[in-house]
Amino acid sequence: MAIDLKQYKDIPHGDMPGDKVEIGEEHVKKALVIMDSLMDQLDAVLDKDGRAVITVCGGSGVGKSETASLISYMLNEQGIGAYTMSGDNYPRRIPMYNDAERLRIFRTEGVRNLVKSGEGSMEHFDILRKWQDEETDADKAHVSEHPWAQAYIDGGRKGLTGYLGTKNEIDFDEVSSIVKAFKSGQNKIYLKRMGRTNSELWYEQIDFTNIKVLVIEWTHGNSDNYEGVDIPILLNSTPEETLAHRKARNRDGKTDSAFTMLVLELEQNLLKSQAHKAKIILSKAGELLSYAQYEELMK
Repeated sequence: MAIDLKQYKDIPHGDMPGDKVEIGEEHVKKALVIMDSLMDQLDAVLDKDGRAVITVCGGSGVGKSETASLISYMLNEQGIGAYTMSGDNYPRRIPMYNDAERLRIFRTEGVRNLVKSGEGSMEHFDILRKWQDEETDADKAHVSEHPWAQAYIDGGRKGLTGYLGTKNEIDFDEVSSIVKAFKSGQNKIYLKRMGRTNSELWYEQIDFTNIKVLVIEWTHGNSDNYEGVDIPILLNSTPEETLAHRKARNRDGKTDSAFTMLVLELEQNLLKSQAHKAKIILSKAGELLSYAQYEELMK
């Protein structure tokens, strides 16, 4: 089926400042598949509660922003008022500082575990400092020549696991308060805006008077750390598909660095642990998946 992209060129997007949303044919096709499965579920929630919260979640580069924008647009076209909110506005630190905090935690906990394992010699620290300067200290390949590096990587991994997607990293309480206010019928709600520098932080009052559906696009949209989501939608991609996509986009110049890959792996583990709650699961190829099919695909 040929898709005319002209009608989707200037549609409203999520509210993350500076977020680049480029809608392609594959995004439209996915949104149409989702809409077919979504409407009956959505109608039931709206009939019961009057308002509904949908989340579009998934890993890096899977098309959350584009798909969520399209879902909101298609709902609005049907006369069902919808607004797209970006969960990426709600970390506790701006992106630059959050990236630095992730790396700090990995290295701090890695060094602590190295000492705890009895391998904290100055010789090892000198080698480790060289790897850190090269930004290769998370690379598992070092372990074959330097077995002690496993303790460093294990410690860093454990530290990151206790930070990524937790309340230490993200202000889930603020997101919960927004969801609660929306579902309780509040029409004027202040939403956070966050750029990439300290001076890019403000709030904007949004009028939800004619909005029945809040669509949250967010990696952590299906998290256990907040409540109120009616229909979680998981856009799935395997780790291999995610890496291929990031390389194609070359988002940060370090798309396949060992540390980036570790973060993506832990992010994927979080998504997998929450996937059983998703009401709709879509593969990277745009096919609806049952939870059993999803589990088989992700083995």
